[in-house]
Amino acid sequence: MKKIESVCVYCGSSNGRDESYFQSGLMLGRSLAQAKLRLVYGAGTKGIMGAVARGTKEAGGVVTGIIPKFLIRKEAPEIELTQLDELIVTDDMHQRKHAMFERSDAFVALPGGIGTLEEIVEIMTWAQLARHDKPIVFANIGGFWNPLLKLIEHMKAEAFVHSAGRVQPLVVDKAEDIVPAILAAARNAAPANGNDRVEVDKL
Repeated sequence: MKKIESVCVYCGSSNGRDESYFQSGLMLGRSLAQAKLRLVYGAGTKGIMGAVARGTKEAGGVVTGIIPKFLIRKEAPEIELTQLDELIVTDDMHQRKHAMFERSDAFVALPGGIGTLEEIVEIMTWAQLARHDKPIVFANIGGFWNPLLKLIEHMKAEAFVHSAGRVQPLVVDKAEDIVPAILAAARNAAPANGNDRVEVDKL
């Protein structure tokens, strides 16, 4: 069994159109705290990012925020950053992503924009290149990630996704099911087929 101690969450720095995105952030944060898992995230205090951190802290959890210098004023005023258990400031985005990867045992993509997409795709790329085998979860709230999942299946069908066995993100539809899915994957009990939805009550 792989030990899961910290989970990296990628998500939007705005709320998005659907209220369920924000509420899912709060729920995931609470779930991480209840499972005694550290949240590793981009240190933002707004939008879904802020919701995940708030949910974690309100439930007694531990939060590590990692942010490049140039984003502090825009996304996370310094007075609010003092509420984090650990703050890591990097020189640039590349260092930030590497630091998040190094400190995390699993990765979750909640709804978000281009930055969220870029981060989770890079994690999948590293898995395909055998740089890690940490659980990867798409939190498919309200079917948010369906277009991307369809594109990935198209890439596989057209023989552009090699080592497909290493690129098998879990797809979870409800925020409360994300942590159980990660822990099940760590016990090698996750579904064998990529992009399968996780039936948590069967794990």
